[in-house]
This record gives sequence, C-alpha cells and structure tokens, in this order.
Amino acid sequence: MTDIHDPQQNKLLKALPIADYERIFTHLELIQMSPGEILYHSGEKLQYVYFPADCFMSLLYDTEDGATTEIASIGNDGIVGVAIFMTGAAMPYRVIVQSTGYAYRMSQNLLMEEFRRHGPLYHKLLSYTQVLITQTAQMAVCNRFHKVDQQLCRFLLLSIDWLPTNELSITQELISNMLGVRREGITEAAGKLQQEGLIHCRRGHIAVLDREGLEARSCECYQVVKTEFERLLAA
Repeated sequence: MTDIHDPQQNKLLKALPIADYERIFTHLELIQMSPGEILYHSGEKLQYVYFPADCFMSLLYDTEDGATTEIASIGNDGIVGVAIFMTGAAMPYRVIVQSTGYAYRMSQNLLMEEFRRHGPLYHKLLSYTQVLITQTAQMAVCNRFHKVDQQLCRFLLLSIDWLPTNELSITQELISNMLGVRREGITEAAGKLQQEGLIHCRRGHIAVLDREGLEARSCECYQVVKTEFERLLAA
C-alpha cells in the first residue's frame, strides 16, 4: 500500500479530461478500507459510490442455504456502486473489502449530477459497466468449466493488478468461499502452484513470484476481462 494517496490511482478518474477531473476532485472523500469491512449489505439502498485506489472489493452473493460465491471483483480500474446510475435501486448482493488500502467516496447525489451532464465520466461509467458485465459472465464460465488451479490463477492475477505489491493478505478459506469451491481444493491448487515456483504461501499471505508463469497456467478468463477493460477505457 502506498503512503501517497491520489484519486488518479483509480484508472477511471485518471482517464478523465483535466477540467472534468478537477471539478469532480472537490467532491471526493478519501476513505481507509480494512479487509472484511462490508460496504453494502444485500438489499441496502446505496448512498455512495467508491473509486478504489490501492485496494479491491468483492461482490458476493449469499444463497438461502448459506453458501457464498463471488460474482465480480472491483479494483482501481473500476467503481463500486453501478446500481446508482443504472437503476438507483439496491443491489441483491453484498460488497466486502478484500485488502487494506484506500478508496475515494462520492455521494450518490453528486455522482448523478455528473452522470446527467452526459460528459466524459458518463461515458466512462457506461463503458466500465460493460466491463463488469463481461467479468461477471466470464466468472460464471470459469466457475463452471475450469479447474480450481486455473480459477485460483485468475483470481491471483486480477488481485495483484489492483494492488501496489505482488503479495495478498488473504486466507485460503476466504478464497474458497469467493470461488465457491471446497477449501481443500484451494489448498491443493495453491500447493501445486507453490511447487512450480509460481507463488509462495504462508499463513494468511500469498506472494506471486512468477507472473508470466501464472498467466500461462491460468485459463483464458483473465485475459478476456483485461482485454475488454483496456479496449473500453481507451475508447
């Protein structure tokens, strides 16, 4: 985590023209994020959006029988709270912080003022929503067809893309809950990746040692989401 905080650590904000960025800057509030913190509960009406700077969050769906699965992750290339400008309604899932860091918060009223300008932020938010839809769809494909070790590679690659270091402070049990697989499956997959020299695991921490090797072991889902974001952000 960096000691210098700048809204332009978030790629959506960084992509804005200077005049739009300077106008929005005055409405941004720096908020510290802690792992396990719940930003929104399922069904809760949204009051703020969050632009992650050096942390990431997960959108989790809880089934009636108590099972949990991750439907999307959001880092410094996105925004938490798309429901505000899409429907204004609550979300049917909860949002939990997965890593220590900071995000910039903006009230729903101020965001909607900007959205109704139909300016650069409006177009970036709609483009990002397309990325989020792509990620959600790709994760459904990944969870259905790909092996646990491939899913773990995809998760680790996305995570370090959003963090200032190559190390995650996260337990294997939490990863298993997010991916919707048994903890033993994550332990076995992580053990294989560690034996291959791709990662190093210690209690509550996973460090990526060989990014290229991890990309080679991952399924296509990581690259699909990354390519879609790069395409739409550049538009």
